[in-house]
Amino acid sequence: MTKKKGLHPTAYEAIPGEEYQPYVAAEKVLPEFTLTSIILGILMAIVFGAANAYLGLKVGMTVSASVPAAVISMGIIRGILKRNSILENNMVQTICSAGESLAAGVIFTIPALIIWGIQPSIFKMFLIALLGGLIGVLFMIPLRRHLIVGEHGKLPYPEGTACAEVLVAGEVGGTGAKTVFTGLFIGALYKLLADGFKLWPTEIEWSIPGLKGAAVGMDVLPALLGVGFIIGPRISALMLAGGIMGWLVFIPLIAALGEHLTVPFYPASQPISELGYWGIWNYYIRYIGAGAVALGGVVSLLKSIPTIWSSFKGAVVGFTESTGGKNLRTFDDMPIKWVIGLLIIVFLLIAFIPQLPVGPLGAFFVLVFGFFFVTVSSRIVGIVGSSSNPASGMTIATLLFTTILFKAFGWTGESGMIAALSVGALVCIAIAIAGDTSQDLKTGFLVGATPRKQQYGEIIGVLVSALVIGFTLILLHEAYTIGSKELAAPQATLMSLVVEGVMKGTLPWALVLTGVFTALIVELFGIGSLPFAVGLYLPIHLSTPIIIGGIIRGLLNKFSANDSIFKSKRETGILYASGLIAGDALLGVILAIFAYFNVNLGFGNNIFGKLGGIIFFALLVISMMMYSWWAKEEDIDQNTNISA
Repeated sequence: MTKKKGLHPTAYEAIPGEEYQPYVAAEKVLPEFTLTSIILGILMAIVFGAANAYLGLKVGMTVSASVPAAVISMGIIRGILKRNSILENNMVQTICSAGESLAAGVIFTIPALIIWGIQPSIFKMFLIALLGGLIGVLFMIPLRRHLIVGEHGKLPYPEGTACAEVLVAGEVGGTGAKTVFTGLFIGALYKLLADGFKLWPTEIEWSIPGLKGAAVGMDVLPALLGVGFIIGPRISALMLAGGIMGWLVFIPLIAALGEHLTVPFYPASQPISELGYWGIWNYYIRYIGAGAVALGGVVSLLKSIPTIWSSFKGAVVGFTESTGGKNLRTFDDMPIKWVIGLLIIVFLLIAFIPQLPVGPLGAFFVLVFGFFFVTVSSRIVGIVGSSSNPASGMTIATLLFTTILFKAFGWTGESGMIAALSVGALVCIAIAIAGDTSQDLKTGFLVGATPRKQQYGEIIGVLVSALVIGFTLILLHEAYTIGSKELAAPQATLMSLVVEGVMKGTLPWALVLTGVFTALIVELFGIGSLPFAVGLYLPIHLSTPIIIGGIIRGLLNKFSANDSIFKSKRETGILYASGLIAGDALLGVILAIFAYFNVNLGFGNNIFGKLGGIIFFALLVISMMMYSWWAKEEDIDQNTNISA
């Protein structure tokens, strides 16, 4: 007789997904899609969505709400309401995270209309948000069998895994729970002291003497260290390789070539000699990275066509065949006929509703690019996590192709720009929602949720958030003015430049194609280019802390005395890494809410400086090693997931 104390050891191993034993067995039925979980999920989706909208418009990045939502849900459902169902808590975070992801997709694109001086109506914003969100959820449903089940153990889905560990730790208690919540506390405390009280900077960088324009940097954050440990050394190294190509090859090259230019070189508005490495990254490397991500996405999709087709085929004929003839609860997806029917309705609404002036051609583009980038986004977040999902890069690729095609069909001027941006907004929202849905379904797969009920939860989260996102944008615009210094909306500004650049013939195609062929070279070496392309698109500051976590995991793989010891230490390390991600994300959302209400906690003014940041991050690294390399034997024994 075995008693489960946590996730099964095969949660991290590359075994056939059908053989994995979830925390809640398929034969067991617990409260899941309840009125309590729905109401709590809706309320949190609205709050987290508003916080993410402000944060994204302010600094161009958003935070994942899955783990914070799971922690808050456990506090309310288990602590206050005295209810005991891990699946209810999972449903709350599913609905909530859909809201914050939808907000991310909206604020990356729709504010471009405001920047052009066009005020979209609340109803138009609602339609774009709702239809884009539905595309993201619906296309992900038939892909679940391939990406979540078929790629189990190959795609780690770090945030989905972290959320599952937090949910299970809160359920079972014991040493495993202590490890997770120790990591959560340390991650949250670190984030509070660094980004809240601002005692030391979390972004550290150094220029390299003798190599003009070259720099290396590091965002010394707990979540990035934890992500690196979970995804392992290979993917971390590929991301770092992309970052090195961008920051130690392309940026110095552009700086050297433009050193003596006295006039701006498009798309920059200043001479290259005045930009510095961040300016060169913003105006040039992001276009190169977008081209690389587009190529990596195309190749990834081509490689996946056979398995994607089998996934769709399996969805059409039903899932009973691949589950050994049993209608298992944990393999119960939304019926494919509903998925196809809803997609047809979405297509017709996009094609013929006057508030979305894209026509049938634009609606066709939305579904084609939506399917493509939903697949790519779901795979990318499986590799590097939702926080590092280059949604804006994929949206740029969508806008490039769409605007070119619209222009070729004679759809130009302001109407063509609005139509192209509307297509880009729908696809961007689908990309963001698909990444979130993938993480949520991974969490559900590990803990034993019912996929169909989770998919309903995703749709509820999309609907509720779509209803309020327009009011949120107008409120923020009236308070701060979108596009101003207070609310710069950097991603939306970039999208507006791309559309205008194509329509007016001023887009820097040389940069985009440089990225395309750079990724192609990587592919010709027999290396998957997508992690490399993501590293090229993102600042190197993200790849460097991730590689440290990956190195710790890699050395643990290399020096473990035997297989059983390695597995136990690995699981202990993953529990702690999951806690670091959870604590960082939880405090990130809380700090975003403080920022929304203009509450400034900072009083330290970085009194410890860069050296302090390095020292405190080094202590964090040592703690990561303590919970992996140097885990005590008694802790390893107690963390073992199956005991007699």
